[in-house]
Amino acid sequence: MSKKPVVYIVFFVVLIAGFYYFLFRGTDNWKVKMPVLSYVQPFSFTNQDGEKVTDKNLLNKITVVEYFFTTCKGICPKLNTNMKEIYSIYKNEPDFQILSHTCNPGTDSVPVLKHYADSLKVDTKKWIFVTGRKDSLYQMARGSYLLDDPKNNVEKIEDQFIHTQFFALIDRNGKVRGKIYDGLKQLEVEQLKQDISRLLKE
Repeated sequence: MSKKPVVYIVFFVVLIAGFYYFLFRGTDNWKVKMPVLSYVQPFSFTNQDGEKVTDKNLLNKITVVEYFFTTCKGICPKLNTNMKEIYSIYKNEPDFQILSHTCNPGTDSVPVLKHYADSLKVDTKKWIFVTGRKDSLYQMARGSYLLDDPKNNVEKIEDQFIHTQFFALIDRNGKVRGKIYDGLKQLEVEQLKQDISRLLKE
C-alpha cells in the first residue's frame, strides 16, 4: 500500500477529530443525557398556605418529588431527613424546588401541613407541601412520577394506601428524568444530588 492513501486517511481522521473537539469544547454535549422516564400530567393541589399548586408550577424548575404523611413514625422521618439534606444544598438555587405530596389527605389538611412545614424550619417557597383528592394524588404517584406500581390501583380508593420511599426528579420541561431514587439509601441520595446539579446546568 502506497504512502499517499495512508496520509489521506490520517488527515481525515485528524480533521474529524478536530471538528468534534471544537464542536463540543466547553459544553456538556458530549455527555450521555439522563433518560426520560415519564411526563408530568396536569394536576391541581393545595399547598400548606391554602394556595393552588399546578403542573405549571413545575415548569422552568428542577423539582424533587416525594410522598409522605405527617403522622408517619416509620420511613418518613428518615426520608425527610435525607430530603432536608438535599434542601440545604440547593435552597439558594432559584430554579430548584421540592414538592412533597401527602399520601394521607384525610388527616393532612392545609393547617396540618403548615404546622409540619414550620416544624422543619424550611422556606415553603422552596419546599412545598401539598394535599388534595386522594384519587388525584395517587394517580400522580403512579401515572406521572412512577413512585408506585400502577397495578396497585385495583381496589377502591378508600382502601388504598401508598407508602413509598422513592423520590422522582423532574426537569424544567415537566419530564421525569434519571431514575427513581430510593430515599432511604445514601448512595442513591448522593446520585440524586449529582443528577440535580446536572439538570440545573442543562
